[in-house]
Amino acid sequence: MSQTEYDVAVIGGGPGGYVAAIRAAQLGMRTVVVEREHLGGICLNWGCIPTKALLRSAEIRHVLNEAETHGFSFGQVKLDVGKLVARSRTVADQLAHGVGHLLKKHKVDVVEGTGSLAGAGRVRVERDGADEQLLSASHTIIATGARARALPGIEPDGKRIWTYREALLPDAVPKRLLVVGSGAIGMEFASFFQDLGSEVTVVEVLDRIVPNEDAEISALAEKLFRSQGMRLLTNSAVQSVQAKGRALHVTVELPDKTTDTVTVDKLILAVGITGNVEEIGLEAAGVEVERGHIRTNSVGATGVPGIHAIGDVTGPPWLAHKASHEGIACVEGIAGMEAHPPDTSRIPACTYCRPQIASIGLTEAAAAAAGHDVKIGRFPFLANGKAIALGEAEGLMKTVFDGATGELLGAHMIGTEVTELIQGFAIARTMEATELDLMHTVFPHPTLSEMMHESTLQAFSRAIHI
Repeated sequence: MSQTEYDVAVIGGGPGGYVAAIRAAQLGMRTVVVEREHLGGICLNWGCIPTKALLRSAEIRHVLNEAETHGFSFGQVKLDVGKLVARSRTVADQLAHGVGHLLKKHKVDVVEGTGSLAGAGRVRVERDGADEQLLSASHTIIATGARARALPGIEPDGKRIWTYREALLPDAVPKRLLVVGSGAIGMEFASFFQDLGSEVTVVEVLDRIVPNEDAEISALAEKLFRSQGMRLLTNSAVQSVQAKGRALHVTVELPDKTTDTVTVDKLILAVGITGNVEEIGLEAAGVEVERGHIRTNSVGATGVPGIHAIGDVTGPPWLAHKASHEGIACVEGIAGMEAHPPDTSRIPACTYCRPQIASIGLTEAAAAAAGHDVKIGRFPFLANGKAIALGEAEGLMKTVFDGATGELLGAHMIGTEVTELIQGFAIARTMEATELDLMHTVFPHPTLSEMMHESTLQAFSRAIHI
């Protein structure tokens, strides 16, 4: 078994791992990435990127079905699921190759195989169950990511009970689909298959869908999804799943404790994720694991000298952009620089369903609970010229301010392209902008971004267009 010496060894080549490796190389450290499957990790290969490609295809189908309102008419729109899926895989593969090119450009070594801690300053690499290589590194960064969590008694079988992986590779659009969980993953798949013609039911154990969002945004999301024909069962839980013939009979306990049996062709589990902490030597190394995730400080240190962890394996929020920033902060901390770990209150969250949902910072309820003098601004898409011109006039822009200081505490949006708009408020939060900074900013017309201005104005009783 050969041995090679490095300054930094990264276990996992996802958005946290490969970014950390590139930054380490930029700082003059000899760096290696150990990846067992595909560079880019789950996000690029089986998450963020291919799902957005699929959602774009579903959006095009929706637009084509609405084309007559724009003056176009043509025959029936036909769907080729094989081509749709193939395009999403091509997009993912292209970007995965791009990550490989970036690592090569920065002279980062890539070792294929499964990495694990093998004693102080060492990483063992296995391939096909056999030891292949022993790496020596002053610092090891664990970036092994996370995987879908299952429910007791509802184990994915890859055929009728799917995780996100199987949902990305359908050979046909299920006529009837049940999605368990209404977080970002659940609602994106629910929206995708709904737009392709499935009869979709969503079961959520909490009292509202997208429960991490502001309550007002959740309520509007529920209204809009119901108007599309989606069935939403909140305060409800799946009790059992029975296969009968080609169908699944799903027993759901409703809020009044009665049950309903939902018959579907496929079921997607989207009930959260758990860190990939098994069989990588954490226990022997003395690395602390809590509730399926590695405990670290703000810059990824685990408490064991020379061992660090970043990204989904360290816990929520499980976001690619959070992992990337953690990777940079971790490496800069290793280098003795002043690190800038991500502040979770300044990290935007996006859900790419139709309509899109995006948010940052405190919700109205959280701001009030924290004792702020809360001022709320709202501006509907229906009052925005660009939204009306696009034919996308359903949505809401909501801002949360501290009335005493003018600090922007949070922003919450639902509507077309809000996942692109949220970055404006992310910059504002990072720069500690006040209401005056946003009021004095000149927003271009006609754009959707004008609603950011108007919602700020409305919070302080100065709105012009409502």
